[in-house]
Amino acid sequence: MRRKCGDSVLELVLGDITQQRVEAIVNAANSALAGGGGVDGAIHRAAGPELMQHCRKLGGCPTGDARPTSAGRLEANWVIHAVGPVYRDGQQGEPEQLASAYRRSLEVADELGARSVAFPSLSTGAYRFPLEQAASIALATVSDYLGDAATGLALVRFVLFDQQTLEAFERALEHL
Repeated sequence: MRRKCGDSVLELVLGDITQQRVEAIVNAANSALAGGGGVDGAIHRAAGPELMQHCRKLGGCPTGDARPTSAGRLEANWVIHAVGPVYRDGQQGEPEQLASAYRRSLEVADELGARSVAFPSLSTGAYRFPLEQAASIALATVSDYLGDAATGLALVRFVLFDQQTLEAFERALEHL
């Protein structure tokens, strides 16, 4: 599914984010940038040990923010490590932190000069953010950024791991 946003294209696909041919891949990172499971683990395994070496030099990243590194063995030029919130009850600033993680990732991609970026669904795995709400926040944030900002991004692709997540993002995109 594709939608035009300003001068950019917003795209939803089912797939493996580590196989994307884009300039920047966003990693669903933890605040220590210490690697982990899920998307984070898959990106670290595909990129190789060089990625962890770069992460260690950054000294972590606060929730709602993003930090770039080189991409190791991935096809991309950069990995943007975005830290989404752990969902508690939705009353602890989680929606704002999630929106911030997406927005900061886009800002970092622009600072790097990237023309294309691939995102996973941040915070919806081990961090337990409700999928439907997270998809709406993600797509509204990205759509607003692409429509309002002077961005060099031509393509923002959400690479979703399973059919359930893809369908949640498709529903959210239809309601934008």
